[in-house]
Amino acid sequence: MKYKELRAIVEYLQQFRHLNDIARVDDNVLRAVFDKKEIFFDLNRSKNLIYMRDDFVKTKFYNAPFDKVLAKRCKKSSIEKIELDNDDKIIRIYCKKRGSYKEESAILQLEFTGRHANVIILDEKGHVLEALHHDFHRDIRPGKPLYPLTPPKKLDKSEFNIFDIEEYLYNIYNQELEKRLNILKSAKLLQINKQKDKLQKLLDSLEREEELLAQADAEEQKGQIVLANLHQIKPYQEEFEGEDFEGNPIKFTLPAEAKTPAMMSDIFFKRAKKLRQKAANIHIQRENLQEKIAFLDKKANLVRNAKRVEDIELLFSKSAKKEAKKDKNYERYNIAGYDVYIGKNKRGNVELLKKAKASDIWLHLKDLPSAHVIIATNKQNVPQDVLEQAAKLCASFSVEHPGSYKVDYTQRRNVKPKEGANVEYVKYKTLSVRI
Repeated sequence: MKYKELRAIVEYLQQFRHLNDIARVDDNVLRAVFDKKEIFFDLNRSKNLIYMRDDFVKTKFYNAPFDKVLAKRCKKSSIEKIELDNDDKIIRIYCKKRGSYKEESAILQLEFTGRHANVIILDEKGHVLEALHHDFHRDIRPGKPLYPLTPPKKLDKSEFNIFDIEEYLYNIYNQELEKRLNILKSAKLLQINKQKDKLQKLLDSLEREEELLAQADAEEQKGQIVLANLHQIKPYQEEFEGEDFEGNPIKFTLPAEAKTPAMMSDIFFKRAKKLRQKAANIHIQRENLQEKIAFLDKKANLVRNAKRVEDIELLFSKSAKKEAKKDKNYERYNIAGYDVYIGKNKRGNVELLKKAKASDIWLHLKDLPSAHVIIATNKQNVPQDVLEQAAKLCASFSVEHPGSYKVDYTQRRNVKPKEGANVEYVKYKTLSVRI
């Protein structure tokens, strides 16, 4: 942002007396509530911004040392003053918290300095308490004085008259939102298409049931022929050449690992049995792959229709937990620090029912076929906004058409599995969501 823009924004901020809430909501984005006004400070190094928005939903939770100090020293504090550095694009917010026994002051320094953008929390003496980034180009260490940056050679300090600063800040968000959405959608759709291509290749490579059964019949016939000619076949014979049961000439290779003709016959019969089992189960593999492709189609559709960056980031969120890297029948998301699991297909729904703990929250569309969703609670109370977002995920991956839907939820201990993924449940509550 330009210096003259920051000056107009600081003049607007100087009317506020309380910093009711402040927290990191993205890797480099702070959400601050001044009295009742929500303002976002985006210190991404590619582009520094300040904006307002009315569609924010918390999807990420941060608990690093910086976030703990930020909450301790600045959240629910009084504002003594807000100023803009005369020589650089740096905003300082002077906070004071009054406790039962003492007062604590802090300076929240927001540096809109391009690729070296940072947020630094200082005590009243100017010593560093914590920082968002501890960069190699500058000595930023807790307990040490913060040395000033070298000021830029040129700053645009011309007048910048904004009739409605709030409208201006909302416009900044809307303009950036469109750009970021388009970039993010393109990247994530490409990622989904790669996953779909991989699954489609697996689906196309599956053998047909008729071909497998024909191979099984052929192997069984070889076993029967060997069994009928045990007296003619010698141990370790490589080929059989003779007639089948209809008098037609036949020639086939005998299994090299067999030590006796009887073992050769057994091997052919075992091959036939495996092929029949494979034919019997191939439709399950095919259905499983088709359901996973359908799940990705729904995911792609959600990306295309997303109105917020957070809606897309949620679909690709990663939990801090590490699980074995294998193709699962369910997908894991992270909503404000809570692991949320959704079944990709019937097998995934069953796996989640088995995986969930008694105190976890289970969600399902009311009176409609639905993906099963599990919120891992760790025996904690789940915030309402996490429940609502999990319910929205449940509906989004379960229906084809937009609209309003009801989602039932209860603890896993109240859900009784029946046949397959069918269940009975009691002691539930219902949420209404719109997708």
